[in-house]
Amino acid sequence: MNKRHKGGKLLSALCNLLGTLILLAIIASCLLIVVPQFKDYHVYHVVSGSMTPEIPIGSIVYVQSTAPEDIQTDDIIAFRSGDSVITHRVVTNHLVEGEFTTKGDANEVEDANRVDYDELIGKVVRHYPYLGELLVVYSTKIGKIYIILFAACGAMLNILASRIRARCKEQE
Repeated sequence: MNKRHKGGKLLSALCNLLGTLILLAIIASCLLIVVPQFKDYHVYHVVSGSMTPEIPIGSIVYVQSTAPEDIQTDDIIAFRSGDSVITHRVVTNHLVEGEFTTKGDANEVEDANRVDYDELIGKVVRHYPYLGELLVVYSTKIGKIYIILFAACGAMLNILASRIRARCKEQE
């Protein structure tokens, strides 16, 4: 076995490994966003620091639809406020009035406006720091193009690996 043949096998293995890792990274990151939605979770990106340090800016939050009556004090909820989705902690659930008093952990005072039950999206059941940036990338046109190009690079590395292997076998 000559040096060139050994180098071809090594290069083939490296291309195959790198291509596979790229494809697995893309698949795993997409699954983090898509799969929860099939299980009736809403997925949001945190853009403000009102819930730090519990939920830092850039986090991804998974929100499960929950009946307003089942929300307890200290639960973190997501609710609509105009065009925004806000995640804050429940201070009080006013069952009779059908509304919540909420507060961001980083805020010194409770929110000025109460949250009506019909504005509730659900209870935050999971959050992961920094993964919310994926949501930003995946939701933009240029981000989608980059993901497609990145996946194409992974596939091309795997094709290159198989061609290098085939050439090595021919030389044997």
